[in-house]
Parts: sequence; structure tokens; C-alpha cells
Amino acid sequence: MFIVMGGELKELDGPLAFRNPASVEFVGAYATYEEAVKAWRGRAQQTVDNALARYFVIDAAKMLEPAHND
Repeated sequence: MFIVMGGELKELDGPLAFRNPASVEFVGAYATYEEAVKAWRGRAQQTVDNALARYFVIDAAKMLEPAHND
């Protein structure tokens, strides 16, 4: 499972931190990486005029079982 989420960052040159964590957008959960990338690309295109907006594809399996990460 892959999760797509994102929002507006505090700054571009610092550590990854959202300006307002409560407003981070959950775009969706997808069965395949390809589906997640399609959703990510669509949402990222909608925010192309906001330099601070960033969206991410996250592999949920790596979050759920961190001991098995390679």
C-alpha cells in the first residue's frame, strides 16, 4: 500500500517540516506504486504555482515494519 500526502513546507532549504501540520492533506491510499504516482502527479500539478507545496508517495509497508527495511 502506498500513501500520498503533502502540504505547504515551512521553508525550502531547511529540514522537512510542514508550515501547519494540522493542514497536511491526505490525498489517498493506493494498492500500487503506479496508482500512487498518478495521484501524486495530479495533486502536485494543481499546486504548481505554490513553491512551498510538496506532495509525497510513502510506502506504508516501510512505516508498518521498519525492521524489514533494506
